[in-house]
Amino acid sequence: MMYEGVLLFGVVFLAGYAFDTLTQSRHGLALRHTRQALLFLAIGFYFILCWRRSGQTLPMKAWNIRLVSTTGGQLTMRQMLVRYACMWVFPAAGAFAVWVLAEWTAWPSVLMLIVAAPFTVFIPTLFATNQQFWHDKMAGTLLVSTPVNKK
Repeated sequence: MMYEGVLLFGVVFLAGYAFDTLTQSRHGLALRHTRQALLFLAIGFYFILCWRRSGQTLPMKAWNIRLVSTTGGQLTMRQMLVRYACMWVFPAAGAFAVWVLAEWTAWPSVLMLIVAAPFTVFIPTLFATNQQFWHDKMAGTLLVSTPVNKK
C-alpha cells in the first residue's frame, strides 16, 4: 500500500500539474471539485491501465501478486471499473466518520485521524472466510500469488 502510494504521488503530481497549467490555477482550492474529479479519474486510469496490461501494478509485481477474474478468464473492463469504484467505499466512509467525529466533538485535532481512513479497506477481510477484499468480491476478481522468477 505504501509502495503504491509512492507511485500514485507521481500520478497525482503530473495530473495536478497539467490541471493547474491548463486552467492557470494559482490556488489549491481553485476549482477544487473539478480537480478532485480529475485526480480520481487519473488514479483510476493508472490502475486500469496496469490491470489491463498484466493484471499487476508495479508494486504488485514486486510482491508477486496478480489480479485475475474469478471465472479464470480475462479481466473485463466492467470488472476493473467496478473494482476501482468499490475500492473507495470503505476509505470514503472512514473519512466521513472522522469528519462526523470532529464535528460532534468540536475538536478540530480529531481530523488527524484521517490517516487511518485508507486502512478501513481491510475491515471486511476480518469477517470474510477467504480474507478476500470486499471490492474484489463485488467485481468478481481475485488476488493470487504469482511464481517467483529465479535467475
